[in-house]
Amino acid sequence: MRVPISWLKDFVDLTLDIPELAHRLTLAGLEVEEMQFVGLPIPAGHAHGPHETKVTGLSWDPATIVVGEVLEVMPHPNADRLVLCRLNDGVREHTVLTGAPNLFPFKGKGPLPMPIKVAYAREGAQLYDGHKPGAELMTLKRSKIRGVESYSMACSEKELGISDEHEGIILLDADAPVGMPLAEYMGDAVLEINITPNMARNANILGVAREVAALTGAALKLPSYEVGWTGAPIAGRVSLVIQDPELNPRFVLGLIEGVSIGESPYWVQRRLRLAGMRPINTIVDATNYVMLEIGEPLHAFDFDVLRSRAGGKAPAIRTRLPEPGERLTTLDGVERALSDFNVLVADSAGALSIAGVMGGAESEVSAATRNVLLEGAAWNFINIRRTLAAHNLSSEAGYRFSRGVHPAMAERGVRRGLALMQKLAGGTVAEGLLDDYPKPFEQPVVEITSQDTQRWLGIRLETPELADLLRTLEFEVAVKGETLQARVPDHRLDIGTGIVGKADLMEEVARLYGYDRIPETMISDPLPPQRGNPDLAREEMVRDALVRLGLQEVITYRLTSSEREARRLPEGTPADPMPYIQLANPMVADRVVMRHSLLASLLEVVERNARLRDRLAIFEIGPVFLAAEDEPLPRESSRLGIVMSGRREAASWQGSAASALDVYDLKGIIEGLLQALHVPEAEFEFGEQPSFHPGKCARVVVGGQMLGILGELHPSLRQRYELPETAVIAADLDMDALLRVIPPRHNVTPTPAFPPVLEDLAIVVEEGIPAAGVEEVLRQAGGALLAEVRLFDLYRGEAMGAGKKSLAYGLTYQAADRTLTDTEVAALRRTIVRALAEKLGAVLRA
Repeated sequence: MRVPISWLKDFVDLTLDIPELAHRLTLAGLEVEEMQFVGLPIPAGHAHGPHETKVTGLSWDPATIVVGEVLEVMPHPNADRLVLCRLNDGVREHTVLTGAPNLFPFKGKGPLPMPIKVAYAREGAQLYDGHKPGAELMTLKRSKIRGVESYSMACSEKELGISDEHEGIILLDADAPVGMPLAEYMGDAVLEINITPNMARNANILGVAREVAALTGAALKLPSYEVGWTGAPIAGRVSLVIQDPELNPRFVLGLIEGVSIGESPYWVQRRLRLAGMRPINTIVDATNYVMLEIGEPLHAFDFDVLRSRAGGKAPAIRTRLPEPGERLTTLDGVERALSDFNVLVADSAGALSIAGVMGGAESEVSAATRNVLLEGAAWNFINIRRTLAAHNLSSEAGYRFSRGVHPAMAERGVRRGLALMQKLAGGTVAEGLLDDYPKPFEQPVVEITSQDTQRWLGIRLETPELADLLRTLEFEVAVKGETLQARVPDHRLDIGTGIVGKADLMEEVARLYGYDRIPETMISDPLPPQRGNPDLAREEMVRDALVRLGLQEVITYRLTSSEREARRLPEGTPADPMPYIQLANPMVADRVVMRHSLLASLLEVVERNARLRDRLAIFEIGPVFLAAEDEPLPRESSRLGIVMSGRREAASWQGSAASALDVYDLKGIIEGLLQALHVPEAEFEFGEQPSFHPGKCARVVVGGQMLGILGELHPSLRQRYELPETAVIAADLDMDALLRVIPPRHNVTPTPAFPPVLEDLAIVVEEGIPAAGVEEVLRQAGGALLAEVRLFDLYRGEAMGAGKKSLAYGLTYQAADRTLTDTEVAALRRTIVRALAEKLGAVLRA
């Protein structure tokens, strides 16, 4: 929000210099991001603390930049696109050369009956170069142009730093005093204020003035809402119906007839440009001026167009939702298909505008307009946000309505707009307003006490002090003993009721008292009992364990599309049968549903990074969202996804294994994770899942409960993702199930004081016997003295026989209370060999 200081002074007398004012506003929650000086001297030493506000602009030298008057516009003897102006600067006459096209209509007509007031820069003046991009300074010097000496100039807005407009020179209003320093006549400064959503009421000059008055103690000067009713009554000349008061709580219409469309006076144009808006004509400028001034967006309709659409009868204005298939061409020339939730302003012939966002092209004000129907309204701000997002639109009106504009401002805006239109464009204002207000807004009444400020803010303010602070912001305050009742003023929607309203008032008190004045204090209320969050603690254990195992955590979008997720399934696989949770207001077209799978998100990460790194090992812990029957909200299931690909070890100056990661590496990661979590030993069983390679996929089972699945991805997925040439291995685990199997406590055994006995054992078994089954028999037979079993070799060959394989294990025998003897180890070995033969048909490998 750009706030010209000259405009601000219409509503409050400023007792602070501009840097101090910016500092005070920033501390009160209206962060001033930039101070732009337009003609006024740029002050030195404006910094306040470590966060200095940005300062830009150009000071106008009072000796060289003044108000001048053009007495005559003459042809240039050697150039058709240049003219010579006889100009008086209050001291003497000068011949000034210019190519400004807005002076061409006066060329060769002799002395002007009414001199044209301009911004005149004498020789030596420092200005911005109007013919170069950006803000490049130049100094006026004497030179010859096409044979005519030139040493001064009439200025455009760009040359003075007002705006980027440089097509013509500034034509000042007729009352500008000749010879007066221009900085004295119209020097200004602009505050660029970052308006946060909770401060939306201040997205206008009056709102900022209200804050300044409250902070400085100056009196607030409210604008006049009086209208000179000079025409016939509006009643009966137009009708109005609101279809849904929830979406449109108030709608106000006014009528002005016999207007003259033209350029607005320069003081209006200058204020609009300084505030960041482009002047258009007297009527449109009036609507924009009122919006910037008091915060109520207005819309002007060509009343004669409306009567024509109504067949010469009184227009019947109606706010409603669109008909199926209805379309509207808006002011930007775009034909828009209307969504079923877009509120429209319409008449009997169809839609006129998208309510609160943008008008329609057919009924806009044009140079031929003579009668104007003026609209001011209040709209449901959530619906306006949806509409802006659905049509990818942004507008000054939409910006304000999407943050909330109080219904009371609708009447004030129309009144102010009619009065300004009459002032700028003439005409007669039809008597009265058409005002439909089916859903009046009840202003909350909030109670607070001085004890509340002590408890909430740590400062002691007596009730009269609180009342005085709130009255500066126009709260109606009643004091009853120690209790203060504050009625919210009728321009604010940001104060709630009950405990929320009390918190809102505490914020207002703190802002006005000054955040920088609130002392640091220790909390006086007793601390609530500290309760742990076991699931969160266990989730952090999982994260820590995976990082220690060499994986990197990623966080991906929870929003996706069904097409994105379908890529994780091979071609020809049935689509995911579960319905997706659709977003009502998606921000982008390719993220419109809540995800069903972490795997699809992780594969996109691999796809983006595989070209940059030769080894990827990532994991994510996050929710997936599954629709639940007869439930308003989805079921959120927490999942753990792991994806690995590339070299087994990262490249190192010490050398590293160049072999590629495979499914056994991932199995080791899972085993390492479960060991770190002290989960009882898992079983890995043959499994199937469409995304995984047949025969290279396993289920992870603990205590009979399936935790998830791991394996190598299906080869055909390489066609759907740009995956690396090496195998991509992945795991998809149920995080909730994993957390449930983590024991609350685990036994800790001391480090043995007695030496172990190490032995290798190679056996030959049937091909179909899994290694896990062999290990189970080894541990059962070895009992407590078999401390560790480690498979270190797998061999298949002709020497083993058809359908046979050799498994070699490293066995560790160890007792906690003694050193084992050779006899004990030999006996234990015989027991193990016998058990292997009896249960598995295994034989020792020769």
